[in-house]
Parts: sequence; C-alpha cells; structure tokens
Amino acid sequence: MTAPSAAAHLDPEAIRRLRELDPDGRNQLMARVVAAFSHSLDRLLPDLARARQPGAPDLTVIRHVSHTLKSSSASVGGAVLAARCNTIETMAREGRTEGLDAQLDAMLQDIEQVRVALAALL
Repeated sequence: MTAPSAAAHLDPEAIRRLRELDPDGRNQLMARVVAAFSHSLDRLLPDLARARQPGAPDLTVIRHVSHTLKSSSASVGGAVLAARCNTIETMAREGRTEGLDAQLDAMLQDIEQVRVALAALL
C-alpha cells in the first residue's frame, strides 16, 4: 500500500477557487496564502504545545488554536484538517479531555500533510 499523494490532503475545489482569484499568477496569491497559513501555524503551534500540559491541558488555548486553524485550513483546502480542528474545538468547549491528546497528535500529523501538499503546489 502506498502513501497518498500530497494533493490528496487538499480539497481540489478550494484550490481551484484560490487559483481563479489570480488566474495568471501575477499577484502570487497562492504563494501569499500559503505563507500566511504557515505564519499562522508558526504563531499558534507553540501556544498549543504549552497548552498541552499533562493532566491539566489549557482548554481555552486549545479551543482558540483549533478554532483559528479550522478556518485557515479550510481556506487553503485542508478539509480533513479543518474537520479535525472542529472536533478538537468541540471537545475543548465541552471540557472533554478523554481522547484529546490523540486528536491533537493526529491534528499535528494532518498539519504536516497539508504543509507538504501546499508546498507541492508552489
């Protein structure tokens, strides 16, 4: 069994819509959107790491990070990542911590897959 291609981690319709906004690429919209997404990750992931305290996670920070990443990942076509962020946001809002670490670990893997897929588009 082979690993899915990088593009499989992105919603082709979302990518098509982004490309339609800058069809000739002169404004480098795709590169700018990817850079903004990457910058957001660079800002939020350290907060997430600090919030993942064993036994006492900071659910307010986890909810904020997952909410922010839900929107930004959806805008770059990361539908699977956006869905996982939605799940984590709901768990944090409801104060549910059982299974949260596993979801956060999976979210970090999803983030890396989306980063690779976006880099392949540039």
